Amino acid sequence: MRGIWFALLAGACLTLQNVANAQMGRDIGTWQTATLTQLTGGLVALAIAIALRTGGWQPFKRVKPLYLTGGALGAVIVFSCVTAVQQIGVTMAVAVLLIAQLSMTVLVDRNGWFGMAKQAIRLPQVVGLGLMIAGVAILQS
Repeated sequence: MRGIWFALLAGACLTLQNVANAQMGRDIGTWQTATLTQLTGGLVALAIAIALRTGGWQPFKRVKPLYLTGGALGAVIVFSCVTAVQQIGVTMAVAVLLIAQLSMTVLVDRNGWFGMAKQAIRLPQVVGLGLMIAGVAILQS
């Protein structure tokens, strides 16, 4: 149940971040917004890690280089979200973003990328994605 609450929190924060970043992007530029967002996010995460004193810094040595792409992807995510929200609005941007996220998760599960266990794609997943795409088409009309 805790996972659901954290997912809800993340979804709400993602939407608010997209709106704030789109406004900031209008004022200072999209890549400048991506830079500032990544920088402030990193500083806040560092402050929380230091304050909570969870774990240590030694495990960082075991991180596979491939997984370090997460931060770089974050810059692309912020840039893309800012641009999408400015051009198609918050509702459409988030709806399309969710479809892209779910589509990518199906690929990750199916292929076992990033060390994930392979999962078969079942009809309910395909139907669910189809319904989401239909929902976006309805939203756009």
